[in-house]
Amino acid sequence: MRLNIAIDGPVGAGKSSIADAVAKKLGILHLDTGAMYRALGLKALRTETDVRDERAVTALCAELQLDVRYGEAGQVTMLDGEDVSGLIRTPEVSMAASTVSRYAEVRRMMVRRQQELAAKQDMLLDGRDICTTVLPDAPVKIYLTASSEERARRRWLEMREKGEPDTFEEVLAQVIARDEQDMNRPVEPLRQAEDAVLVDSTEMSFDQVVDTILRLVEEKTHGA
Repeated sequence: MRLNIAIDGPVGAGKSSIADAVAKKLGILHLDTGAMYRALGLKALRTETDVRDERAVTALCAELQLDVRYGEAGQVTMLDGEDVSGLIRTPEVSMAASTVSRYAEVRRMMVRRQQELAAKQDMLLDGRDICTTVLPDAPVKIYLTASSEERARRRWLEMREKGEPDTFEEVLAQVIARDEQDMNRPVEPLRQAEDAVLVDSTEMSFDQVVDTILRLVEEKTHGA
C-alpha cells in the first residue's frame, strides 16, 4: 500500500511549507495541489479570462500546459514552460485560484492529475479537498489550521519581507474573504474530513507542527 498523506486546511495555515518539511523527513515527494489551481488562476489573469466565467475557465484548464517538477528547494511549478513558483503566491493570484477552483469540471480535471501521480509513488499532498475528495482512502489524513488572526499575521510578515505594502488589516480581510469563499463554494467546499486529525498550529512553532505530524504518521502507519 502506498504511503499517501493527505493534508487539508485554510489559506495561510502553512500547509505547503509544513508539507515540504514533513515529506523531506520521510523521504517522499510532496505535491502542492494548490499550486496547480494557482497556476490556472495566473493563466486566467494573463490571458484576461474572466475567472467568473465557468465555461471559459474550464476551456482554459483543458488546454493548460502545466508541469510539476521537483527541485532542490522543493516543488517547481511550470506554466507554459516558465517557472512560476514565486509568481503564483501573490494575493491577486490567490483570490483567482479560489474562484477557479469552485468549478466542478476544473476540479475533476485537476483531481485526475493528482490521483494519477499519487498512485505511482509514496507522496504527501496538501490542499483543500485532499482528504475529502482526492485521496479519501489515504492512511494518514490531517486538517491543519490556525486562527484567522495568526494566519494573517504569518502572511503579513512574509509580505513585509518581500517589500509588499499591504497592512495587517488588509491581509486579515483577505484571509477572512478567502475562508468564506473556500468554505461556501458549491463544489467540494473546504471542510474537515470526519477521519482527519485536527492540528491547530496557532500556538505552535514550525518545528512543533512538523514533529506532531510525523508522530501522527508513525501512529497511523505502524500503530501507537
